[in-house]
Amino acid sequence: MTRYIDIRDIQKLVRTAGVESFIVQMAQYIRADYLRWEQFDKAPRVASHSPLGVIELMPAADASHYAFKYVNGHPKNGQRDMPTVMAFGALAEVATGYPLLLSELTITTALRTAATSALVAQSLARPHARSMAIIGNGAQSEFQVLAFKAILGISEVRAYDVNPAATAKLLRNLAGVPGLKVTAAASAREAVRGADIVTTVTADKARATILTADMIEPGMHINAVGGDCPGKTELHADVLRRARVVVEFEPQTRVEGDLQQMPADFPVTEFWRVLAGQAEGRQNAEQVTVFDSVGFALEDFSALRFVNDQAALRGVGKRIELVPQPDNPQDLYHYVAPLAPLRAAALA
Repeated sequence: MTRYIDIRDIQKLVRTAGVESFIVQMAQYIRADYLRWEQFDKAPRVASHSPLGVIELMPAADASHYAFKYVNGHPKNGQRDMPTVMAFGALAEVATGYPLLLSELTITTALRTAATSALVAQSLARPHARSMAIIGNGAQSEFQVLAFKAILGISEVRAYDVNPAATAKLLRNLAGVPGLKVTAAASAREAVRGADIVTTVTADKARATILTADMIEPGMHINAVGGDCPGKTELHADVLRRARVVVEFEPQTRVEGDLQQMPADFPVTEFWRVLAGQAEGRQNAEQVTVFDSVGFALEDFSALRFVNDQAALRGVGKRIELVPQPDNPQDLYHYVAPLAPLRAAALA
């Protein structure tokens, strides 16, 4: 039987652990898998683009397990009272191909994206970073703030969105979180002034310029999350030219990230090399660092492993017969044969 995790199940898992604890634990799974980078079968996601958005498949596998995520990105869904990003995924055994887990990944993707952002920032942000600006206060913003609070100790956040209602939502949702002060800024420039970390997580599928070079201060770490498909950017190219740029999977980021603006020989460093000690993260206190995050399938693999383990530990989820388990594997017709002949055969 396959374990099935729906929205209510993930709610139960996250609320039982607490959002911050859940993110911290998920980050540990992501870290462990990045340290096994060379053991994975890796590929850029497969994308189907339309004028209204994109639908993608994101696979990853090691010797034991295979995982994939189905995910969309439709910026105009908000006008239809629908999420701009929706996802589900599966985890299967490599040895048999048997599906172990079928899970929602909309909420889980927001959690894993935040966990990855904060995990990378541990290597790139200055050690005593405590303030963050967040530009784009939509569906992922609370998760980003809580991840940086839990993993880096961020205590002061300035928020800006072109839609004031989005900022009001963020402030309302995070009101009363112990050890966290969130205030609204009147502009992106005001939000980033003096910030240790700047997170950009906007939704429009457009070549936007959220940050320009004159807004960047020495020592800042920029967590660029929103530029995640061809034709969608957030940073002016001069910001990248000024910074040390770290990516998840270079072949994918050069097509989808802010890096798509840069020449093919523009130097970047893959995060796994930093984590493994094969490359430096931040090289000095004045250096500007950028995590050009597009979301990579390895992180979904980690998230699905984590959800499966937590669900098994806590007895959460349903068991469903997603694939047949016949007594005779060569007799699939048994499932669709008319009932009368089967009864007659049983009586004979």
